[in-house]
Amino acid sequence: MSIDITTTTATQTVAFAAPLIPGTTDADREEMLSCGQGARHDDYVASRRRHGITRESVWIQSTPVGDFAVVLIESPDLGAALHGLATSDEPFDVWFRSHLVAVHGMDLAQGMTLPEQVLDYRP
Repeated sequence: MSIDITTTTATQTVAFAAPLIPGTTDADREEMLSCGQGARHDDYVASRRRHGITRESVWIQSTPVGDFAVVLIESPDLGAALHGLATSDEPFDVWFRSHLVAVHGMDLAQGMTLPEQVLDYRP
């Protein structure tokens, strides 16, 4: 897994866009809402704590070429957090990986290349 991250005082941050497979936007929205405030919330929070993720935000962006999930993740050790998500046998993490395959075609277990950061303005 190649990781290009921004490091601040004890936090590493990455943001990336993941295309949604046509027809899966509503399913992704529903599942992310379920993680954030619904039936999957407790398991989601436990997963993120287990992997050291201190912030995760997801937006859905519609574009002329299709919908994308725009994702921001922060952790003191982003590499370890993403590796944990990719390899965990915990039921929620297994479900989460299968959800990513179903709506994004992304298999975390196969690794992923994160974006190259080219600008980071901070006054």
